Amino acid sequence: MAQNVVVIGSQWGDEGKGKIVDWLAEQTSGVVRFQGGHNAGHTLVVGGRKTILRLIPSGILHEKLDCYIGSGVVVSPEALLGEIDELTAAGVKNVEGRLKIAPTATLILPYHIALDQAREASRGAQKIGTTGRGIGPAYEDKVARRAVRVVDLFDAGSLAGKVRANVELYNVQLQHLHNAPPVSFDEIMAKIEGFKARVLPMVHDVARTLYEKNARGERLLFEGAQGTLLDIDYGTYPFVTSSNCSAGAAAAGAGVPPHMLDYVLGIVKAYTTRVGSGPFPTELFDDVGAGLAERGNEFGSVTGRPRRCGWFDAAALKRSIQINGITGMCITKLDVMDGMKEIKICTGYEFEGRHTDILPFGADAVAKCTPVYETLPGWAESTFGAQSYDALPENARRYLKRIEEVCGAPVAIISTGPDREQTILLQHPFA
Repeated sequence: MAQNVVVIGSQWGDEGKGKIVDWLAEQTSGVVRFQGGHNAGHTLVVGGRKTILRLIPSGILHEKLDCYIGSGVVVSPEALLGEIDELTAAGVKNVEGRLKIAPTATLILPYHIALDQAREASRGAQKIGTTGRGIGPAYEDKVARRAVRVVDLFDAGSLAGKVRANVELYNVQLQHLHNAPPVSFDEIMAKIEGFKARVLPMVHDVARTLYEKNARGERLLFEGAQGTLLDIDYGTYPFVTSSNCSAGAAAAGAGVPPHMLDYVLGIVKAYTTRVGSGPFPTELFDDVGAGLAERGNEFGSVTGRPRRCGWFDAAALKRSIQINGITGMCITKLDVMDGMKEIKICTGYEFEGRHTDILPFGADAVAKCTPVYETLPGWAESTFGAQSYDALPENARRYLKRIEEVCGAPVAIISTGPDREQTILLQHPFA
């Protein structure tokens, strides 16, 4: 029996993780975010009402649950407090009382955002496609050992010195490398003073609490952001995010031992999408791709950016399954495929004169991949809102079965719509 479950994105993000985390959360005593920042938007629909979360774990709508932000997350205090205020205004109770932030998490400050945006502007056509929210520069500070961390808010004397040193460093880059305006030390310190009193009560020894909950036999849910193909090490580098989005990062990012991670649920869209720059072998530039985008409402929940759409890429998913050790898959947005006469699955690539059945590493290699397709018959019937496997059209079941066969992992859950109730359960992760 699985006590703790890790939920990760198995493609290029935007797979629908938020709904599934929310759906599983009521059976746990806590939900933990372990990496990423407020560039990750998780959309929940409960009773027809939509909620978009960016930093706060997707279990927050369950009013008896505590939610945790681990050390692997980079935290924008202003974005966090804004999100708390939005949830409170929507009627969610005691958000600040239930939210616990690791003292070792890195803060995103205005100079990170300024540099992120200046860099992207300087790259022109070669831009990475970041959200401009300071995520990458904040992770750079962490690795360079100059980060301002949550715990630094407790020590006003050393805090000012750390911020001043970083402002001086960033202003050199902003002014002399990117011809951008400098940031102000005084203004940044004023902003810190403005949010500090609200943030400090939420600071908590997350790692210890999670360890103790596990020892008592309580269930925990670990929520990843983005997707494996955007992982800083294993994604289409350099067109990736700045953190490890694979299941193994849950241990380091939350501060728990690896043996606590019992089940890895990989969230997989029934087709493939990508936001921003970078290679995308199965991308469609025709009416089929436009139809997927329209029916799937493929626009970023945080940025509003349109997502690029393509056929299901089983070779890319196979890489994710192996990296993450995926125990079971949750297929989302199956209903978007309704009404298609035929559906294609990419089973591999022609790559440098040979065939491969798995995504290679790095953007340069992936850009050389030509997809090899297998065509399956589509279905005319609607799958929207279906709540049992037998209710699915025969060809939809064949499509899911073929995904299992090509990728090498079982389908555990099928999502047939955005609401909690529009879910088919085949194998419960906590069973």
